[in-house]
Amino acid sequence: MADGRKRFGISRRLLLGAAVLGGAAAWGGTTLARLARDPSGAKDAGRIADIDGVSLPLEPLANPPAYDPSLPWLSKGGNINDASALSRTPVYGVVAVSEEDHVARALAFARQNGLKVSMAAVRHSMGGQAFDDNALVLDMRKFNKVTVDAEAKTMTVQPGATWHDIQNMLHPRFAVKAMQSTDIFSVGGSISVNAHGMDHQAGSVAGSVQSMRVMLADGSIVTCSGSENAELFRHVLGGYGLFGVVLEAKLDVVDNAVYQTSREIIRSDDFPAFFAEHLEQDRNIGLFYGHLSTAPGNFLEDMIVYRYDKVADQPPADMPALDEPDGVGMKRAIMNLAKLGDTFQSLKWYAEKNLEPKFESCTVPRTAAMGEGEACLVTRNNPMHDSVPYLFNDLAYETDILHEYFVPRGEYDAFIAGARGVLRRQDLPVLNASVRIVHREDVALTYAPEPAFALVLYINQSADDAGNAKMRALTRAMIDLTLKHRGRFFLPYQLHFTRAQLLASYPELPAFLAKKREVDPGELFQSTFYRALKTAVGVA
Repeated sequence: MADGRKRFGISRRLLLGAAVLGGAAAWGGTTLARLARDPSGAKDAGRIADIDGVSLPLEPLANPPAYDPSLPWLSKGGNINDASALSRTPVYGVVAVSEEDHVARALAFARQNGLKVSMAAVRHSMGGQAFDDNALVLDMRKFNKVTVDAEAKTMTVQPGATWHDIQNMLHPRFAVKAMQSTDIFSVGGSISVNAHGMDHQAGSVAGSVQSMRVMLADGSIVTCSGSENAELFRHVLGGYGLFGVVLEAKLDVVDNAVYQTSREIIRSDDFPAFFAEHLEQDRNIGLFYGHLSTAPGNFLEDMIVYRYDKVADQPPADMPALDEPDGVGMKRAIMNLAKLGDTFQSLKWYAEKNLEPKFESCTVPRTAAMGEGEACLVTRNNPMHDSVPYLFNDLAYETDILHEYFVPRGEYDAFIAGARGVLRRQDLPVLNASVRIVHREDVALTYAPEPAFALVLYINQSADDAGNAKMRALTRAMIDLTLKHRGRFFLPYQLHFTRAQLLASYPELPAFLAKKREVDPGELFQSTFYRALKTAVGVA
């Protein structure tokens, strides 16, 4: 009997163990599937509704005007949000712009009825920069024609065109000169924030814009450039859509050069010297970016330097069409697992250091004309043609927020050391950290009054009051650190800064707002972000 009981006990433990293992496997499989799946729709997690404690929501219109039936309404009333999912805002309506006349008629309708106007496209700014309470919103996504002048090496672009579609049009002969490091943004949005990216020599978008046609608040159309209406030009570039509607812009394009790819792991503290000695003076390096470790063992200490050295001005005749990113589900799962703690952060860094090179996509055909043996070759368009689909997920209870801080180049080491301390003392997961190069930017509301290094952070938070409070505290701590090192923070993100921090970072803001009221005295063009700026300066 005793032996029988023993055999029964062993069997029970085995069954229990098998059940636990089976449950763990099922949980793991279900969890991984959830972390890897595509978004089921746009996130809408509410609204952060103040600037430094001052409430921003407006009362609904008491007597909203009747909708003009001749305008192409995408929606009448309703709410709008942005990539943060934390800017839900009620609007008067959204007009789907697809031609210049739609803009003119929408502005006339707004003037006649006392409405404010905002411009939006893909809405990847994160603090109400593209819309406002009760505003008539111009959705520019279908206003997206592109023409290329091959002889002049320019393209004329309507603001709703995305860099993704532009690259498909330019490839294989030409490439974009300046844009963000991913191609999901619209040209109008990039102009409005004066975006910058992977080409450390080309600088920001402003440096590639030859001229623009802009419709002002009164419906008149003005051409502006560095030599014609230059002050308007300086204010529209990086002006967050507050001075007029960009109808089209003429931008430089460049040859779709062939690059040999390489990567090197260095210490973050060695980066300024590495940049000066190996990158800055080498005109043959077409693209570069530095990716910092977010693993707990060497947080912001190691850096992978990716570089693209030119080996030919043009790709071979048999260059294939641009491809879309692969392995999206796996990349998304790795990114989302990194939100769960140190172990997964370390796993993510291990994959970036050791596994990523094995899956590198070398897109240029191995032809004798290239003469580079077994080197990995890509064209300029390939690394810039990334719509980062793995960053978008189906986790409705959380969101991922961008930060960007610019410091003079001589302040880099002390700033990074301070950033390590600030970020280690808080518990929001830092998913990505990278370093970019910016030049002195001669625009009215500049983020770089002198050459700078930029620290770009991608940070996860829960989409609730606790998550918002943590993100606000972290943002303010990072801004204080940046100001200590004579730097500035980037404005397209959440409105978590204090009024004092904003004015310390952008002392030219009062003059910028005065110019806004000079160009647009009725303040037709408005956004939640604009009202936040006015609140900070104390303008009624």
